[in-house]
Amino acid sequence: MTIVSYSKGVATSLEAADALAALGVSCEVINIRTLRPLDRKTIIDSVVKTNRLVTVEEGWPACGIGAELGACIYESEAFNYLDAPVERVTGADIPMPYAANLEKDAIPIAQNVVNAVQKVCYRSG
Repeated sequence: MTIVSYSKGVATSLEAADALAALGVSCEVINIRTLRPLDRKTIIDSVVKTNRLVTVEEGWPACGIGAELGACIYESEAFNYLDAPVERVTGADIPMPYAANLEKDAIPIAQNVVNAVQKVCYRSG
């Protein structure tokens, strides 16, 4: 499994990768570090190897980096290697709540990533 993220999402992705390792799922977590230039080659090479991609970001689903990463894969030779559609884990599609307890529910947590990985691996949670 390839998991691609940046910024705070990397810690969430690494936490999920540890939980998935306990379930027998091996993950490559890629921290893209910069959005421009985007290291497409590393991502494409990983997807060719793993055949699956989950993206993780705290932003909204529309027009996010996850959408760009999906397009990057769909427009490359890696598309032919995919065994499942690209899955995006994003923040909730709502304005960011002011209350701290609601804010925690609006951003991705490791369990969201675990669920997405299980979905693209065709495993039941």
